[in-house]
Amino acid sequence: MKKKIIRITTVPISLAVLLKGQLKYMSNHYEVIGVSSFGREIALVEDQENIETHVIEMTRQISPLKDLISAYKLFKFIKKEKPFIVHTHTPKAGTLGMLAARLAGVSNRLHTVAGMPLLEATGAKRQLLNIVEKVTYANATLVLPNSYGLKKIIKDLNFTTEKRLRIIGNGSSNGIDTDYFNKSNINLSQRYNLMQQLSIVQEDFVFVYVGRLVADKGINELVSAFNSISKTYNKIKLLLVGPLETELDPLNNQTILIIESNKNIITVGWQSDVRPYLAISNALVFPSYREGFPNVVMQACAMELACIVTDINGCNEIITNNKNGLVIQPKSIEALQYAMQFFIDNPVKTSEFASVARPNILENYKREVIWNELLNLYKSLET
Repeated sequence: MKKKIIRITTVPISLAVLLKGQLKYMSNHYEVIGVSSFGREIALVEDQENIETHVIEMTRQISPLKDLISAYKLFKFIKKEKPFIVHTHTPKAGTLGMLAARLAGVSNRLHTVAGMPLLEATGAKRQLLNIVEKVTYANATLVLPNSYGLKKIIKDLNFTTEKRLRIIGNGSSNGIDTDYFNKSNINLSQRYNLMQQLSIVQEDFVFVYVGRLVADKGINELVSAFNSISKTYNKIKLLLVGPLETELDPLNNQTILIIESNKNIITVGWQSDVRPYLAISNALVFPSYREGFPNVVMQACAMELACIVTDINGCNEIITNNKNGLVIQPKSIEALQYAMQFFIDNPVKTSEFASVARPNILENYKREVIWNELLNLYKSLET
């Protein structure tokens, strides 16, 4: 009889997308149950991962009463199922899941850290988030930062001890599907048709950004920098692939105005398949303020793109400055302008960066490598 593992995320899209393929792989070795709030992705998880799922509502907001109810429901479920591992992802699921698992007497309680929103918080909110993070780690037996940079931050903030911290492979929560993210999958006619649709010509140098259009992804700085250089360079485009979020961390009004008025900035909204957009681009620009281990950068590298990223954990582990891209200061319009101009003015160097991007991913971040490392960790915990 297979041992049981419960994997918990706050919302089901994390199970379906961020951990895609991993749960199915683990189900070959263990009985895996996925737990999250309700969402349409629940059915997708059951279908694509071939695992059982269970719905327990969790809110992403700070809500003591709702959180208490969620923690109690998690405790009851975990107590009934008696798993040998509870493994959580995302902040709220981590706090509630680790507490519930400890109260339920689970010996192996693992929490993956894939980013820390608290790093951009200040004042009373920062203090509260610090406490919540410490509570999560105190109830975990192992904390798995998904980058070396995150591990250092956690240690520097004294959130937990060195012996409780472990990195899987070279970083990343799930690695990258290098068969899927392969430029050869997007044929020339697909690329040509998409370029026509977006009014992009062969001579254009296309910078692409993939992700949510919010302030802490550096979009205000990116749009401002591109707007400046587009006055000097004629054949350039900025392709923004992702949803505009207007509630949490919205863009400033000036940025919105530039996006709407600069004909060289193209927005396409959220896309279920970003590969065609990467395939028609020359370089990724990802000026985020904070990350765990960014999938977008791995995806772009796997699609043979040179990258401009900020000097933050995760990004500066995938990209080595002047090897497969440029690593620049965060929150700097000037640094972004310089980097983008460098790429445009130095096509040979940009091509050199691109040529080593995919081999780096193949060697270090293939998803099978990450899955095997995590499986070995699980096996080591069996008694």
